[in-house]
Amino acid sequence: MNDLSFSRREAIGALSAGAATIALTPSYAFAQAQSGEAQVTALLDSIGENLIALSPEGATSLGIDTGARASLRPKLADRSQAGQDRLAAVLRADLARAEAVNTAGLTHSTRTSVEVVKSAYRVSLDGFAQPYGDVAVGSWRKTPYVVIQNVGAYLDVPRFLDSEHPVNNAADAEAYLARLESYAVQLDGELGRLKDAGAKGLIAPAFLIDKAVGQMTMSVKGAREGGGLVESLERRTRDIPGDWANRARAIAQQKVAPALERQLAELTAQRAKATMDAGMWARPHGPEFYAWALRASTTTTMTPDEIHQMGLHQVAELHGRMDVILKSLGYTKGTVGARMTALSNDPRYKFAEGDPGRAEIMAFIQQRLQIIRAQLPRAFRTLVRGNLEVKRLPPEEEPGAPGAYGGAGSIDGSIPGRFWINLRTTDLHRKYDLPDLAHHEAIPGHVWQGEYSNQLPLIRTQLAFNAYSEGWALYAEQLADELGVYDDFVVGRLGYLQALAFRAIRLVVDTGLHAKRWTREQGVRYFVETNGSKPEEVASEVDRYCSWVGQACGYKIGHTEIVRQRGRAQKALGSRYDLRDFDDAVVKGGNVPMDVLAKNIDEYIATAKKGGA
Repeated sequence: MNDLSFSRREAIGALSAGAATIALTPSYAFAQAQSGEAQVTALLDSIGENLIALSPEGATSLGIDTGARASLRPKLADRSQAGQDRLAAVLRADLARAEAVNTAGLTHSTRTSVEVVKSAYRVSLDGFAQPYGDVAVGSWRKTPYVVIQNVGAYLDVPRFLDSEHPVNNAADAEAYLARLESYAVQLDGELGRLKDAGAKGLIAPAFLIDKAVGQMTMSVKGAREGGGLVESLERRTRDIPGDWANRARAIAQQKVAPALERQLAELTAQRAKATMDAGMWARPHGPEFYAWALRASTTTTMTPDEIHQMGLHQVAELHGRMDVILKSLGYTKGTVGARMTALSNDPRYKFAEGDPGRAEIMAFIQQRLQIIRAQLPRAFRTLVRGNLEVKRLPPEEEPGAPGAYGGAGSIDGSIPGRFWINLRTTDLHRKYDLPDLAHHEAIPGHVWQGEYSNQLPLIRTQLAFNAYSEGWALYAEQLADELGVYDDFVVGRLGYLQALAFRAIRLVVDTGLHAKRWTREQGVRYFVETNGSKPEEVASEVDRYCSWVGQACGYKIGHTEIVRQRGRAQKALGSRYDLRDFDDAVVKGGNVPMDVLAKNIDEYIATAKKGGA
């Protein structure tokens, strides 16, 4: 789903629990910041340091919580309202510094970085001006709900501690325990914001609260028993002397479990006031929040009506292409959706049930990744490693999670990129749609693209734009098809086209839910009947759109713009156009809003016309 590893894509909170202030790195006064390349580079480094200091988890995920930043390893971000206010203050101060820069005479790369900071910070500050919600600075998750079925520390922190917090020595183990203590503080910080939003009339849809209550009940039980929070540390400290497991168990039972129970009690109380209304139209200040979320997620000013119509048009075009393939496979009668439903029931394309099927899925993913890796030199002049690990989502997270998500690992490669696959049931996946999922989440999608971003200045590794991230991942799906991975697996091309249509339908359903007063059932039904999507899959999808407001619209809007820019480059360059150079320009330019992407392609076209690479 996204461009970064999950913990890096979390809302960037403020200082770690217990910290009270942060000193902004001054580096250069405004006048000095305008004077040249070196000064502006130093200013960008300063802004990057200020932001990473507010995201200890992000520093660990990037593998940079060492040396001068080693103090971040035992800490977690502050998710309280005070933490949010502190973060907004830092953004406001650093935005003023960036806006004072005179970009004339700077290199294209440095100008791009300044524009990226200004765009991300302006949008985030507009988000902080909303009366409620979680603002993920320079990231993809904009949600009105602080804690819900796919949002909250109760999901993020256990996964982060197990997958990304290193435990190589006693100091790392102590840092794990310190973070476990901070986890309880994070939960209470969220609780304050959860109560405040409820007092303002913001209550999540009842069906989302039901999911969250079920999942949090599992989390409470796990913490009471020690569970994964203890097992993760115990497993990794077998050769490190110390009473690690018992110490972790005491924190989990005495501090984490009660904090989880307090959140659970508040969600249960809010459930009594909840309605089944799915969209933001039914919430106080909902239309204003949705307008901001759309702008943040698409980096455009498109209205809900414009996005809705774009989705309808693209679904029709993609279904026309799918119709031809379905007929070639003998599926000639009924709508495209009905025929895709029939295809989904074909046992040839199903995986076995239970653990045998889960093992089959893992092996199948590796096979398809091997096929695409061999083709990448035809699409990129500059290749990265594609450092990747395929992992199953934690079972307690699977009910509220999408089918998969992924992102790049640490800058130094010590933490691999991750392709997280939801295996709560093997019926979520088919042999014709799993290759496309691997291309989107892993290679040449999120994991692949994220490795290029990891080579940019620190601030650029932290700032991402949903339309670019997800637009690239859809473009990666298209690249895989263009590179011939389905030439001897035509049903796989059908799965790719269905996935593209699925993203176009998101434009229709997201705007339908939040602006056109659709019910949850209408959203699910539209997916199933129009595209032949599996009900098991799209029920969670629609729930996701109800919480990650507007995020689903970034995919197809971003993809459409990348393809439009490619067409522009082909027309401008003629015989000088080379796919490898265009793709390099997009990924090496880093994660950017769509208007900055256009400027990067302008630069590529100008350079190619002069005979450069």
